[in-house]
Amino acid sequence: MARLNLMWIAFTLLGGVVLGLGPATVAAYSVARRHARGESIHWGDFWSVYRREFVRASLLILPVAVLATVLIGNYLYFIVQGPGSGALRIATFTALLVLAAVGAYIGPLYAHYELPLWGYIPKASLLSLTRPASTVLLLCVLWAIVYVTMTAPFLAPLISIGSWIYVNTWLCLRFFEENEARLHSKGNQ
Repeated sequence: MARLNLMWIAFTLLGGVVLGLGPATVAAYSVARRHARGESIHWGDFWSVYRREFVRASLLILPVAVLATVLIGNYLYFIVQGPGSGALRIATFTALLVLAAVGAYIGPLYAHYELPLWGYIPKASLLSLTRPASTVLLLCVLWAIVYVTMTAPFLAPLISIGSWIYVNTWLCLRFFEENEARLHSKGNQ
C-alpha cells in the first residue's frame, strides 16, 4: 500500500497534479488489480499504464474530481454560514455521498472492464444503486481511511491513497465476480 501510495503521489505530481490525477489514479487501480490477482507491482508497469491512459483517464477522472471539489467547497461554505443554511448543507452532503458511492466503483470498473469512456459513470451508478450492501461497505471503508488520516495526518503521505485504492480494488473485484456469477446463473452474459 505504501509503494502504491508513493507511485500515485509521484505520478500525480509528474503531471502537474491536475493533468496527473487521472492517469495516476487509473494506473494505481490497474496495478492494484494486478496485485490483487497475485502479480507484483513495478514502477515500469505503473509508468506504462500512466502513459498509455493519459488522455482517456484524464477525461474520466477530472470531471469527477472537479465536481467533488465544488461540492466540498460548497459544503464548507454552508457550514460557515451557520444554521440558516442547514437544508443546503444537507443537500450538498447528500450529493457528496452519492458522488462517493458512484466514484468508489469507477476506478475498479476502469481497471477491470473495457467499456466506452462514456459508459463507466452510468455503470458505476447502476452498481452503486443495485448493490446497496456493497456500496455501504465501500463507503464505510472510505470513511475509516479518511478518519484514520484525519486522526493521524502523518499517514497521508505514507499510505492513505494507496490503502484506499488497494482495498477498494480488492473488494470491487469480489463484487464483480459475485455479480458475474449471479448474471451467469440467470443465463445473462
